[in-house]
Amino acid sequence: MKKIAVFVSGGGTDFQSIINAVGAGEVHAEIVKCIASREGIHAISRAERAGIPVSVYDKQKYDALDEMYDEVIAELKEDGVDLIVLAGYLTILTPNIVKAFRGRIINIHPALLPDFGGKGFYGLRVHKAVLAAGVKKSGCTVHFVDEGTDTGEIIDRAEVPVYPYDTPETLQARVLSEEHKLLPKTIEKLIKEERI
Repeated sequence: MKKIAVFVSGGGTDFQSIINAVGAGEVHAEIVKCIASREGIHAISRAERAGIPVSVYDKQKYDALDEMYDEVIAELKEDGVDLIVLAGYLTILTPNIVKAFRGRIINIHPALLPDFGGKGFYGLRVHKAVLAAGVKKSGCTVHFVDEGTDTGEIIDRAEVPVYPYDTPETLQARVLSEEHKLLPKTIEKLIKEERI
């Protein structure tokens, strides 16, 4: 059974989709750790309800991010983690953790990469940019994480239409619904294809 660590920064709805899929036997893995970027977020409550151990790593408490990630690396190696899943995690990864888990870190991004990705493209900012560009479709992308921002190899994508009457919030909701399907499906795909 593959071991997964999920990194979270907010409400944790993508995290919940993985918890649900594991519980339903749709993802053949065990979530062994939730890494949270701060105390008090709803994703921690989701982990606690599911009996998943939580570790909080607040970047404000460290002099340098790579020092924080050295501690994260040591903990995840001790847990025997096979795959790191970034599920709405907003703290940039430093090269040390990317190197330690190269080819074993995935992220979900709320747009069709390579468009609308990179530094500053997160949350509602992505959907505002999509609407401002006047494109007819958007969606979400699961990709491997490398040293860049949203530049790693694309694993899978899901598309949604963009309607003329959309607001950033309505588009976000439609994309998020697809994220909840795509993320667990992609994790299981990587396990089946023995890519992790």
